Amino acid sequence: MKKLHALLLSSLLLVSACTPVYDNTDEVVRETKDDSNNQTAIIPNYSLSDDTYRMILTEDSAKVSAAPGVTTNQMDNRLDIAAFEKGLRRHSKEYYSPDDYYFQPGQTLTDAELLNWLSRKSEDNPKGLNPELNEDEASEKEFRNNPRYISNIIEQDYLVRKEDNVVEVAGVTIGISMRTVYNFTAHGREYTENLSTDKLLAKGKEYAAIILERLRNKKELEGVPIVFAIYEEERDNAKSPGNFLSKTYVEASENQVSDWQEINEDYVLFPSDEAEEHHFDDSKLFSDFRVQVSDYFPNFVGMIANGFYIDEELKRVKIDIPIQFRSQSEVVGFTQYVYSLVMEMFEDHYAIQVRINSMDQQESLIVKEPGKKEPFVYIYD
Repeated sequence: MKKLHALLLSSLLLVSACTPVYDNTDEVVRETKDDSNNQTAIIPNYSLSDDTYRMILTEDSAKVSAAPGVTTNQMDNRLDIAAFEKGLRRHSKEYYSPDDYYFQPGQTLTDAELLNWLSRKSEDNPKGLNPELNEDEASEKEFRNNPRYISNIIEQDYLVRKEDNVVEVAGVTIGISMRTVYNFTAHGREYTENLSTDKLLAKGKEYAAIILERLRNKKELEGVPIVFAIYEEERDNAKSPGNFLSKTYVEASENQVSDWQEINEDYVLFPSDEAEEHHFDDSKLFSDFRVQVSDYFPNFVGMIANGFYIDEELKRVKIDIPIQFRSQSEVVGFTQYVYSLVMEMFEDHYAIQVRINSMDQQESLIVKEPGKKEPFVYIYD
């Protein structure tokens, strides 16, 4: 099991009497099986909020995952990249409380290892998770029958502080991202295969069982519980991210994946047919909001909003308003007007973020948290 030996950073600093000392981090050394490969890191003493993990930051590339290039290279929709990583941390809180655990991007699985897993299985790559297929010679039917289901795997590490300032890995989360659409080329022609949610969920569970077996063979993760979460991506040109489908917690002593828990989450774009059909009242509200904005600024380009639902209940909404301004005074006046609309029109039980943008930059930001009487407003210089 990997460990971190924590050393107080303040004890290493020599300062003069007139120089203030800011004891806001611990300096740590992450101890690995190979003593020559230990890494220096720091732990901030403060988190951004009560429900945010304090992150362990190393001095070099391990500030990010040991496999930093896999996510952006394998996932087509940039909205999926953010929703996948953030969502894994959110779901991990059910098992690893931010009060007790530190966070570090995964340090066990490497770029090369993950890319092998995400490739097709073959004689040269027996650990490939995607179905075996000679893509140079395969027919359209063979491609459709053997799509590349899995697009990405993310590891996240959760650590706790032990006695004698030792911090060790006490939990791992593995995210498995599945393609909604499989694009392929057969004999010089481009095709698309739509993959059903049921099929993706079944394949994702298969992959979780295989990945668990491989992780249990790694000394670094001996005796460590592992959370698995399956994510379904959106289309590459979608304006909303995909959704998590299911998750499970595997005890430290267990070698099998079971007891999957369904996740009922959805990102909904406003305006859209889906919003009108499944969330009519919210759709009407955003339509009215759009009308009020256009009454103030008739030449505004448009507005889109992304709502995030858990168990059919709206939890947060992000609104983007693109407008071309002629002066700073217009920015201030328009921001004040939108602020008043937020106060008057939206309910208090979900979070609201409004970004007001001109063609080349963000002009102002309005954020209202659930239960807060007034929003936070910032106008950029």
